[in-house]
Amino acid sequence: MSETEAVLFANEAFYRAFAERDAALMEEVWARDTPVTCIHPGWGPLAGRRAVIESWTAILRNPGAPRIRCRSPAATIIGTAAFVVCFEEIDGQFLIATNCFAREGGVWRMVHHQAGPTSAAPGRPDRPTGTMH
Repeated sequence: MSETEAVLFANEAFYRAFAERDAALMEEVWARDTPVTCIHPGWGPLAGRRAVIESWTAILRNPGAPRIRCRSPAATIIGTAAFVVCFEEIDGQFLIATNCFAREGGVWRMVHHQAGPTSAAPGRPDRPTGTMH
């Protein structure tokens, strides 16, 4: 597996945890030794593993939490850091997200997630799709 594929796999694991409401998998996705942050749509910034994991646990346990699907992920790797820009589809509407990863023990782990509104949608010709280099 290439490094780009490994980053996209880590990104996919994050969205699988979200879609399946799997708190244990969500906790596994996030870095343990590297500082982490998260900005949920409409929230202020969260810093530190405990705050971030508690936020995801609350979201995943909420029966009204949205169903989500990752669309058009594009990965960029810079040494031992990487980021993925993608769309989050929720009930036919889209958010744009940036997911940042760092290598810990040879595994790509999430260190930052931020999602927010966008007027764009996956597959529009005015934005790049696929893997960025």
